[in-house]
Amino acid sequence: MPNVFGSPHKGTGPMDPQRETSRFGNHEQVVFCQDEATGLRAIIAIYSTALGPSLGGTRFYPYASEDEALADVLNLARGMAYKNALAGLDHGGGKAVIIGDPATDKSEGLLRAYGRFVQSLNGRYYTACDVGTYSEDMDVVARECRFVTGRTRANGGAGDSSILTAFGVFQGMRAAAEATWGAPTLHGRRVGVEGVGKVGHRLVDHLREDGAEVVICDVNEAALERVTTAHPAVDVVAGNDELVRAGLDVYAPCALGGSLNDDTVPELTAKIVCGAANNQLAHPGIEKQLADRGVLYAPDYVVNSGGVIQVADEIGGFDFDRAKARATGIFDTTRRIFHLAAEEGVPPAVAADRLAERRMSEIGRLRGIWL
Repeated sequence: MPNVFGSPHKGTGPMDPQRETSRFGNHEQVVFCQDEATGLRAIIAIYSTALGPSLGGTRFYPYASEDEALADVLNLARGMAYKNALAGLDHGGGKAVIIGDPATDKSEGLLRAYGRFVQSLNGRYYTACDVGTYSEDMDVVARECRFVTGRTRANGGAGDSSILTAFGVFQGMRAAAEATWGAPTLHGRRVGVEGVGKVGHRLVDHLREDGAEVVICDVNEAALERVTTAHPAVDVVAGNDELVRAGLDVYAPCALGGSLNDDTVPELTAKIVCGAANNQLAHPGIEKQLADRGVLYAPDYVVNSGGVIQVADEIGGFDFDRAKARATGIFDTTRRIFHLAAEEGVPPAVAADRLAERRMSEIGRLRGIWL
């Protein structure tokens, strides 16, 4: 079973395995959901409601075991708490996973059954899209549940959250470029994007518009073809092992987590790591390995928060321009984290944890003032 403890990026920090003594760590609530008739098997994890109702997407994925699914949802829920805190949202952190292959197991009945479980939490958890789920799926979930975001625009929602996720990652990358090379632009830089799915292909659009050279890899041939058709100058390599050695200035992990590990970090040619994937660091200590090699790491849950900013805006009545303006602030937040890291002599991942924990503590304390 993978390690589910530590801070949301799996780096070091105040929240370590020695402090998390139960099976569910410091999470407020973990709910196992099952409906035999539809085949639903899901887990909803609420890490914290200190800042408000928890908010995080639903991942539909063919986990090898329930233990693997539990490990993932606990880690993702914790990450959402930190992400929402640094995004300035009045939301805590939660996440859900549905165990199964979305290509074969997803059905109206299953999604509606899942919606009833979310509804049973009475607003402690708001759900949205994630890997394996889409806005159209959230429309189905919403037929049984009021606490759903990321719905289609036809149904009053914000639509595809990958739009502002990619935009936010690009803002974080600009801040990293400024810290490394003195100017907030990727013009003339060689950027490797691992995974060009919902978010990655949009990130490539931003990079090419900014004048970057781009190299990509993906296990999905259709995803690769979509990018190379839109951007014929983009290079394609066989896989992530080849990508990290491809003479990069920036490495952007935009697939599943754990791509920065003991094997890939020593091979990394880039001076910056900044991407959309959650939990990019395979285990505690990777952030120090990156710092020791002079690689600037933009914490994943900081730069990929554009999507949650987008769906959170939907709860009060969606306005794209307002949400995009807020996502533009990811540039300033990332810059602030780099400055704090330099001042305190810690990796940016640790500095980000400290800022998030400070906000959760300071604002969460106000919940004790009864109205």
